[in-house]
Amino acid sequence: MRIVVLAGGIGGARFLRGLKRAAPGSDITVIGNTGDDIHLFGLKVCPDLDTVMYTLGGGIDEERGWGRTDESFRLKEELAAYGVGPGWFGLGDRDFATHIVRTQMLAAGYPLSAVTEALCDRWQPGVRLIPMTDDRVETHVAVTLPADDSAGATAGTTADSTTSTTGPAGAAGPGERRAIHFQEYWVRLRASVPAEAVVPVGAEQAKPAPGVLEAIAGADVILFPPSNPVVSIGTILAVPGIREAIADAGVPVVGLSPIVGDAPVRGMADKVLAAVGVESTAPAVAEHYGSGLLDGWLVDTVDAACVERVEEAGIRCRAVPLMMTDVDATTRMAREALALAEEVRSV
Repeated sequence: MRIVVLAGGIGGARFLRGLKRAAPGSDITVIGNTGDDIHLFGLKVCPDLDTVMYTLGGGIDEERGWGRTDESFRLKEELAAYGVGPGWFGLGDRDFATHIVRTQMLAAGYPLSAVTEALCDRWQPGVRLIPMTDDRVETHVAVTLPADDSAGATAGTTADSTTSTTGPAGAAGPGERRAIHFQEYWVRLRASVPAEAVVPVGAEQAKPAPGVLEAIAGADVILFPPSNPVVSIGTILAVPGIREAIADAGVPVVGLSPIVGDAPVRGMADKVLAAVGVESTAPAVAEHYGSGLLDGWLVDTVDAACVERVEEAGIRCRAVPLMMTDVDATTRMAREALALAEEVRSV
C-alpha cells in the first residue's frame, strides 16, 4: 500500500510511529510542513521535519516531544553569556549539529529536499520524508503586542534579515499591531495574545518539492494526522498545486481530528483556528477542510454526537478513541483511519 501523510511536528510524528506499525511493509511518504522553519544564529532550523526524523529514527526527547534525547544546552548558555539571542528558542547542543549540516549543504547549493534526504540517511526513519517545498515559506502571525512586552519591541530577533515584519527593525513596539514569526508567537508568547491573522509568507510563490505531486498522484490513501489544521496541514495545502493534487487524486482522503472535547489535544490550535474564523470543535475542523478535500473524518468517542453533523457536510465520519497515550493506542488509531479509507473506497 502506498500511503501519503501530510505532517506537522509532534502530533504528526507520533501518529506516523503508530502508522508504521499499523501498516507494516507499506510505502509511506511524508510531506512535511516547512512553514515553521526559521533562521537562528545564522542556521536554517526546520522544526517539523526534524521532529518527524528524530521521532521515527529513535532520537527524540520523548518527554518534550521535540529536540534530541540526552540533550545538553551548553552552547545556548554560552551564546546567552555573550548577549546573543533569542534565548526563548530551545536549541540543544546535539540539535545544533543537524542545523549546521543542513545550513552548510544549503549554502553549497543543495535544495532542502536533497538535504532532508541526506539527513534521513543517518536516521533511517522508515518513511520517505519530503519537505512540502524547496522554496522559503514562513508562517507569520499578526498580533497586537501587550503593553509590557519589551522583549518583543525589536524586530528581527527570530529570523535573519530577510524575514518580513510590519516595518523596519525597532519600528513596531508594545501595544502596536505587527506580524511576527509563528515560532515567536507559539514559543515565546505561548499564544498568550489573540492571533489576528495567520499568513504563510511566500507560499503563493512556492512550488511543491520534487516528488510531492508524484507521491500524491501514486497514492492509495492520503491521511491528515491530528496535526494543526491551520499552521501545519493548512500551510502545506497553501503551496499551489498540493491541495488540487489531493482533491484530484481519486483515492480516499481521511483525517483525524486534533480537537477532542472542543479543545486541542496538544498545543494551542484553538488560538490559530479563531484567527481564521473556525470554532475549536471536531466537526468545524472537518468542515474547514471541506468535502471537496476530505472523504473521511475520525473524531474521538467523546465527540460521537457530532458524527451526524460531519456526515451532513458530505464527509463520512466515525467516532473512535483518538488519544495517543502510547504507541499501541496510536497504532489502533492508524488502523481505524485505514479502515475508514477502505470503507470510503468501497462506496
